[in-house]
Amino acid sequence: MKYIERFPRGVYVIDFEFHPANSIEGNKPDPVCLVALNYLTGQVRRYWRDELRQLPVAPFPCGDDALTVAYYASAEVDCFLALGWPLPVNLLDLYCEFRVKTNGLTPTYGAGLIGALLYFDFPSQDAVNKDEMRQVVLSGGPWSPEVQESILAYCQRDVTTLRTLLAYMYPMIDWPRALLRGQYMMAVSRMQDVGVPIDVPTLKKIQAKWDLIQDELIAGIDHQYGVFEGRTFKVAKWANYLERHQIPWPRLASGELDFKDDTFREMSKAYRQVAPMRELRSALSELRLSDLRVGDDGRNRCLLSPFRSKTGRNQPSNSRFIFGPSVWLRSLIQPQPGWALAYIDYCQQEFGIAAALSGDQAMMEAYRSGDPYLAFARQAGAVPADVTKATHKAQRELFKQCVLAVQYGMGAESLAIKIGQPVVTARWLLDLHRSTYRKFWQWSDAALDEFSLQGRLWTTLGWELRNSGAINPRSVRNFPMQANGAEILRVACIYLTEDGIRVCAPVHDAVLIETRLDAIDATAKRARDLMVQASAQLLGGFPLACDVNVIRYPGRYVDERGKTMWDTVIGLLEVERPLADNQGYPGQGA
Repeated sequence: MKYIERFPRGVYVIDFEFHPANSIEGNKPDPVCLVALNYLTGQVRRYWRDELRQLPVAPFPCGDDALTVAYYASAEVDCFLALGWPLPVNLLDLYCEFRVKTNGLTPTYGAGLIGALLYFDFPSQDAVNKDEMRQVVLSGGPWSPEVQESILAYCQRDVTTLRTLLAYMYPMIDWPRALLRGQYMMAVSRMQDVGVPIDVPTLKKIQAKWDLIQDELIAGIDHQYGVFEGRTFKVAKWANYLERHQIPWPRLASGELDFKDDTFREMSKAYRQVAPMRELRSALSELRLSDLRVGDDGRNRCLLSPFRSKTGRNQPSNSRFIFGPSVWLRSLIQPQPGWALAYIDYCQQEFGIAAALSGDQAMMEAYRSGDPYLAFARQAGAVPADVTKATHKAQRELFKQCVLAVQYGMGAESLAIKIGQPVVTARWLLDLHRSTYRKFWQWSDAALDEFSLQGRLWTTLGWELRNSGAINPRSVRNFPMQANGAEILRVACIYLTEDGIRVCAPVHDAVLIETRLDAIDATAKRARDLMVQASAQLLGGFPLACDVNVIRYPGRYVDERGKTMWDTVIGLLEVERPLADNQGYPGQGA
């Protein structure tokens, strides 16, 4: 118990029960009860909602000399913030530590508290009973004294079993790094508390007319492509469009065009004219506007689901999180009057991480140039030294796709499909990459060997990937870049939120922040500096650059890939006569 002895004022295992305020998803939590258990003495204290609201601070020590323990602790910290309590200095989240120890494996009963207990062969509450009690809490009350007692007893059972889990997992915990993960869970709560500001009036207009708008969208967007018949996307017509515009579309091993949404997403980045079609297909097939979680205050809030993916990145719901659905919907993001937003993202994050961690000097030089794709082409001797992005766009795109393919562990055949070129061309590009960045390839090969022989890989801060027996070389090679990217963003979010910067949301390798209009330039610079500092600290002094995009009220967030779709939808909303009678569609020329 050596590490626990560092907390003389005690180790407290806690659990809240809560429901969304006013029972509206997207609102902040309304705490119902709290149970706190002293880990060493076993003493239990229970608090009902009226008692909680009267307390100015948590009813147990939360300073430097105490430790708070929870499972999926962002939920508990959400309640701290809702009650206005100062947050714990030290937080241990056993959910994070269970994920670290089982990442890459498939626990039979999942990664929740019940799943963790069963994984270690401990008895737990019946899952059906747990769901039933959770529904009782989510109902929002009022509850009879008997039901209140049932809720408190249910909460206490979770705390008691969590104490058992802590005792068992204690020897497995990498304490300093575990507490850092706890810090990140507090950052997650702070971000969930802020939420993303949404243009609610426009959202409601779109929701009200969405069924009618969909047919109009086909007419308003497909005139550029001519690939729909009714609501049916015609493969042959799309193939003709690609041929006419000389777009090298990826193909499956069978030779057929690849129509996965991920493929459309990647191609829309390389070929902007593809983006409206990707957005249209996405809107017709999967978009459910009612799923987007927006609270009474006009803020999009949902679980950010930290540590959910194998790389340790957040994995929020694609339908509930504003950055999850089609990119055109992101234009619903709008600062409030007198406020501004800044979207700050790491530039070519994976490339920079690979360069730094592998120690490949040529790769570092390419990253520092500001355009690693064109720098790669120059270093490989494939283009003259004085070329620019404007003069050699096509060549740059080939080398860019090669870099991205390497980062994702693609072979020559897969790269050939992606770039629409013969395998020999793809193999030539990959050979150039190997000869140009030899040290990187030695590092990547060593990572694959380590995982194959020793059964695990880990990041600079200890996030692990374990071998379940089926090795996917592509995923293994990709893991160091993606997982260390996740670590960097986590540290950046800790820095930003603890500095008092209002972070609305983390987005893969970026953050969205907000502040008052008169402070946006200084705040954005401060945030960017902290993000650069976080990258340098985890990459041995090698800083990653960041781009900053500022949105001042009344402006709104714009993703260029979704601009045509957004303009078309807004144009349709502005037409006052019934949509079914429309013959022309605003936004057609967008």
